[in-house]
Amino acid sequence: MEKYKLSENIDSNKIFIVNRSEIEGRLDPIFYVERFDFEDTIKLSKIAKIKGGKRIPKGYDYSNEETSNLYLRVANMDENNDFKYSDFKFISDELYNRLKGYEVFDNELIISIAGTVGKTKVISNIPDKKKVILTENCAKIVISDNINSRYLNIVMQTPFLQKQISASYIQTTIPKLGIDKILELRIPNIPPIEKQLAIVKYYNKAYTQKQEKEAEAQRLLDSIDNYLLGELGIVLPNEEDLQVEPNNQYGYALNTENPLVKNGRLFLTGSREVSGWRIDPDYTMKFKLFSNSVSHYPYISLKNLLIKSPQYGANEEAQDFRNADDIRYVRITDIDEIGNLKPENKKTAAITEEKYILNYNDLLFARSGSVGKCYIHKNISETSIFAGYLIRFVIDVEKCNPDFLFYYCNSKLYKYWVSTIERPAVQSNINAEEYKSLPIPLPPLKKQQEIADKISQIRAKALQLKQEATQILEQTKLQIEQMILGD
Repeated sequence: MEKYKLSENIDSNKIFIVNRSEIEGRLDPIFYVERFDFEDTIKLSKIAKIKGGKRIPKGYDYSNEETSNLYLRVANMDENNDFKYSDFKFISDELYNRLKGYEVFDNELIISIAGTVGKTKVISNIPDKKKVILTENCAKIVISDNINSRYLNIVMQTPFLQKQISASYIQTTIPKLGIDKILELRIPNIPPIEKQLAIVKYYNKAYTQKQEKEAEAQRLLDSIDNYLLGELGIVLPNEEDLQVEPNNQYGYALNTENPLVKNGRLFLTGSREVSGWRIDPDYTMKFKLFSNSVSHYPYISLKNLLIKSPQYGANEEAQDFRNADDIRYVRITDIDEIGNLKPENKKTAAITEEKYILNYNDLLFARSGSVGKCYIHKNISETSIFAGYLIRFVIDVEKCNPDFLFYYCNSKLYKYWVSTIERPAVQSNINAEEYKSLPIPLPPLKKQQEIADKISQIRAKALQLKQEATQILEQTKLQIEQMILGD
């Protein structure tokens, strides 16, 4: 009998044929788009059991005090090999006793099943006398004795498994991976323990190389502050040098035995030293520290370096890209900690107005949330607009080099200014008028260019090292996949 064929005009990514013999007990078509080759594989259920975690019951919360009980969340499932237990939340002894059936132990493999799905990590080196409870958004994979947990963790991170996971989770507002779907995942046949350990050793060697390159990149980035402040002739005073003496010119003596006085939490200041629009003590002390910093160059306010008024961004809902030529919607979360625009997870907006289109060298400042974060727009080959929690500043290039200003706005001195100015609230914020008051030590344009060029070179080298670090590990994962799957 002649096999049925689809027309050549049909998009095979949208309509395709699967033989009934190939169906693995599931009818969702997205699972079959990848055309997985499951030869020489077994279901995970053959060698493992899955046990879910538990949410914190209604009426309970994390403990504000340190306890012996830690709560493992999806947020703790970062890219590092080992968990950072200092980032875990604490729970009370009473809550631990209610949840102790969901405790996890050394050498158990954890997988995230909600939100960011498919991250895996091995529990190890739990701090002495500490116990760890697992969130409902993760599960633990309990494996047979003849399988090394770190080996299985490496297998779970290979593209072969990650593609299966991507095809298996439910696409909802919060993506979820069912325990039954985890058990249906196909893994390569388990090799002898000697080969498992050899693969773990091979992976760990690559991971160590990755860490070394990342550490070198971070050393380069950390060196920028010393270079910039050195070129500007800025030496930050110590906070201890700015403490107001308990007996002072204000004619009122504080009790020097008061712990608040001893620790600098309670002090006196004159009314002439209090700004008319900020009377909070934290601001007063920090502003005094900032204003005592000196430079080789005069401080110029940001408002004097602008060619137009600051502009708040669009308040539109972010949407997934529909076409390659969609206009990008730049949000605070798209900007990393040193001001680079992240290439992944691009979004567009429901409505894109021309007045929000970004131009070359536009500076964006976060006004809420990650307040103070700064980004300079360079890529004009991709049309972009900016979101409402960002403020655009357009710099007069005859007065100030935008790159110099951007690098200054990633410095320790700038971040201290942000911590001084930001208004404490549920979400800290700095508005456009407050940003305009930013004092900038401004050298001549030629010196600004020299500083900007040097910092650009340092950042480029650091970026290269980070990319090399990522490539080392990704290439190793592919090589390991070939080792365990064969050619």
